[in-house]
Amino acid sequence: MRQHAIGWAVVLTAAATLVSDTNADVGSDTGGGGTVSGTVAFAGTPPAAKPIAFGAEKQCALIHGDHPPATEDLVVNPNGTVRDVLVYVTDAVPGEFAAPTEPLVFEQRGCIFAPHVGAVLAGQPIEVRNDDPVLHNVRAQSKLGQSFNIAQPVQGMKTTKVLKKPEIGIPLKCDVHFWMTAYLHVLAHPFFVVTGEDGAFTLSGLPPGTYTLEAWHSALGTRQATVTVRDTEAQTVEFAFAGP
Repeated sequence: MRQHAIGWAVVLTAAATLVSDTNADVGSDTGGGGTVSGTVAFAGTPPAAKPIAFGAEKQCALIHGDHPPATEDLVVNPNGTVRDVLVYVTDAVPGEFAAPTEPLVFEQRGCIFAPHVGAVLAGQPIEVRNDDPVLHNVRAQSKLGQSFNIAQPVQGMKTTKVLKKPEIGIPLKCDVHFWMTAYLHVLAHPFFVVTGEDGAFTLSGLPPGTYTLEAWHSALGTRQATVTVRDTEAQTVEFAFAGP
């Protein structure tokens, strides 16, 4: 797993810009505290989207008809931001955080993992579903002894796993369909988010303190920023990854 950008020319500073914004709303998910929000931008010309080559797997290709899906290794949104970036606090955060009982669901739909990137609090259930009329298996490649490999030969099958050790960037693969890859992040606290179609993130309820924020992407590597949170203050952090 690449933890730093390799083969990408950095045209913007790796450090983030911090801008005070006292008019931003403060979340209350963890009982008050400060808020840090921002976006993850892509600098340069985005690479052209490539359709998935299903090869001899005709059954997977037929599910999509005349509209083959694109690969999701790097998705740059129309507004120039990056999808599927984990933004999280790398430091220990004071407090006790109970894991949600509602599972994070990874669907295997159309021979693609959905979502491509998911994140949970340590101890939160992870449910893997096979929504396709084909055999899938899910192999998690943990570096901390949390690997698993399950077969789901029947459409509608569900399997639940619970990972208790924080770990960033666990690949999930289907050995039956070589193009199927997703990533799972397990965090020790709830101060994390995965960017979506707007490339934005908000971390609410951070206790006062100085923290390191990290933006992690499977293909682009990492960017970090330091931010000091004071009471209910709101701040903005802007990350940028550079293209070739």
